[in-house]
Amino acid sequence: MKSIIVTAFLVSTIIMSSSNSVSAQSRPLRHVVSFKFTADATREQVDELIKDFSDLKNKIPQIQAFEWGVNNSPEGFNKGLTHCFILTFASEQDRDIYLPHPAHKAFGTKHGPIIADGFVVDFYAKEE
Repeated sequence: MKSIIVTAFLVSTIIMSSSNSVSAQSRPLRHVVSFKFTADATREQVDELIKDFSDLKNKIPQIQAFEWGVNNSPEGFNKGLTHCFILTFASEQDRDIYLPHPAHKAFGTKHGPIIADGFVVDFYAKEE
């Protein structure tokens, strides 16, 4: 009896883990990037960064969607990060094509000098 319970547990664990990976692949992958700019970054430089970041979707076909905005949270937990960008990919493979893509690398080289700090979080979007 104990071996039947253990076997049932193992089978259900395998089924649940495989269904999670399958469902993750069917959900969009979000790539969230947030920046803090240097004190000497001008409004024009930040505007150009936004324009160039948005334009990556025209240069890298794996980017399904691009959104951005400026922090307006009253909570005060942004740690100086002011701008948030969300890129949507169909899969980790598409994201992995984007990361070393020459257009993405050129963006980083061009705008890196005005970025004081940043963070990146990737996740599969879930709806509950």
